[in-house]
Amino acid sequence: MKGGKGTLGRLGYILAIVGGILMVILSILGMLSYAVMMPFSSPLGGFFGSGIVTIILGIIAIVLSKRVNELLWAVALIVIGFLGGGIGGLLVLIGGVLGLLAHFI
Repeated sequence: MKGGKGTLGRLGYILAIVGGILMVILSILGMLSYAVMMPFSSPLGGFFGSGIVTIILGIIAIVLSKRVNELLWAVALIVIGFLGGGIGGLLVLIGGVLGLLAHFI
């Protein structure tokens, strides 16, 4: 079972870090008025500078991705992914779920 935990944790880490990077890049492009199609919208849309909030959430996701196997941080990544929205947020959310699964295996 140790191999499964390591594999799930590693995949969760990769998805969370890639998702965090995409959140930051797509938010910056959105703030620069480049048309970026978002397949999933953020629940923060319309609130106080959601681009800046998404950049901050992306940076937090990048930092927390190293600790995706820990229960608290996996749940935090799931919430960040949900609030961040977009394809990056979806990847962070899936990475958090995989980290959560890796914690309980």
